[in-house]
Amino acid sequence: MAEHHVKAGPSTCQWGYLDPLSKPVATIKSGDRITIDTMSGNKAHLPPADRFFIPPELTAIHAEVTQGPGPHILTGPVYVEGAKPGSVLEVKIEAVNLMQDWGINMIRPLAGTLPYDFEETRATVIPLDHQKMVGVMPWGLELALNPFFGIMSVAPPLNWGKVTSIIPRAFGGNLDNKELVAGTTLYLPIFVEGALFTCGDGHGAQGDGEVNVTAIETSLQGTFTLTVRDDLKFTYPRAETPTHYITMGMDPDLDQCAVMALRDMIVLLGEKANLSREDAYMLCSLACDLRVTQTVNGSKGIHAMIAKTIVHPTLTQVA
Repeated sequence: MAEHHVKAGPSTCQWGYLDPLSKPVATIKSGDRITIDTMSGNKAHLPPADRFFIPPELTAIHAEVTQGPGPHILTGPVYVEGAKPGSVLEVKIEAVNLMQDWGINMIRPLAGTLPYDFEETRATVIPLDHQKMVGVMPWGLELALNPFFGIMSVAPPLNWGKVTSIIPRAFGGNLDNKELVAGTTLYLPIFVEGALFTCGDGHGAQGDGEVNVTAIETSLQGTFTLTVRDDLKFTYPRAETPTHYITMGMDPDLDQCAVMALRDMIVLLGEKANLSREDAYMLCSLACDLRVTQTVNGSKGIHAMIAKTIVHPTLTQVA
């Protein structure tokens, strides 16, 4: 296994879009481990530099990179040798670490789950304590941090062209799924040669829903093992924590999100436990949890979770 490191900067970051024609910033072999630095923060809402650390990479990106249709600064893409359309990229999230001592939360009129309830834009700087791993809220609450990447993605299909970073789709993208922390594995169907893995939109902490538009937006460093899986053939993102299997649905209609995630969970239970569709549907009603991933990205999200010990009754310990 080779080790790679992609630093954030104007030559390795794209702002606000995913493009199947983007030039790779690194090429790795399947099974290699790669560390990727990501930046987050709008120039208009940076905290005072005399009180907080402003990464010089972020300043350079603001000066040299043109923003596209979305707000997210993304690092990549990474070309994975052997990846081809129809296969699946296994993204094993090895580590996620803070890169700065602050994050931002935003409220904007006409956005979020309550678009008409708040009339003023508010950007709140939240100090991040690396030692305690907490974010200090304005009223003094120390909120536990659980950092993850809001965006992990392969490239969209060639015939889709350049797409906004805002809307999650079959290639992954702006999933905003708080379960995707270190120790979790994400599976993304591949649409172009090399997969073209990209990540960003660092989150220090987020609740299911991400209701006011953002989490604690911050710069993160992630370490991933990227492996091409020719033995997997599904066409929508899935994930696996040490304890649970996860399927996903994304659509403007939250009901349709639930339908998509549930249908894929029924398929997963057939694959993992050899259950009939009827038995899998019954088990979903009795033991599967449907959770609201986010309600703010145009296409909303539902993720279905079922414990591995239920799928595999003889499992007594999760590796």
